[in-house]
Amino acid sequence: MSNQETQYLTFKSSDELFGIEILQVKEIKSYSQPTSIPMMPKSVLGVINLRGNVVPIVDLNLRLGREKTKITKRTCIIILELEKESEKIPIGLLVDSVNEVVEISLSQIEKTPSFGSHIRNEFILGLGKLEDEFVILLDINYVLSIEELSTLENEVFFQI
Repeated sequence: MSNQETQYLTFKSSDELFGIEILQVKEIKSYSQPTSIPMMPKSVLGVINLRGNVVPIVDLNLRLGREKTKITKRTCIIILELEKESEKIPIGLLVDSVNEVVEISLSQIEKTPSFGSHIRNEFILGLGKLEDEFVILLDINYVLSIEELSTLENEVFFQI
């Protein structure tokens, strides 16, 4: 197994430590109130204007089926760039707080256990082992998949 190291931005959401590959992170912003947009999935809080670009903001806690994120002085929006059909799309991820950038080698990443996780397995790339804790490494392309978000919303809509 390769010992290649990858850098991850770590952050907290509902007292759990998560990581996103640093190459997907465009910037980190302090919280600003998004403008709500009607008919959006529950986890999409609205949009912000980022230097002339409209950026949707997704509450990670709501996306993972939890309570809405409580806004504090440490609450941040992580601006990510996702690729869709060779176009880069900015999306903001609302999190409780940002921690640090860490390097995790492939040998320190465990497969996602099939039991015990209250997060859908397809959302998780693996569990990164740090000195005294695990980091849940998110597959951000799936967590923030536009198709997935709209499919879930349509399923909820048709169940009513």
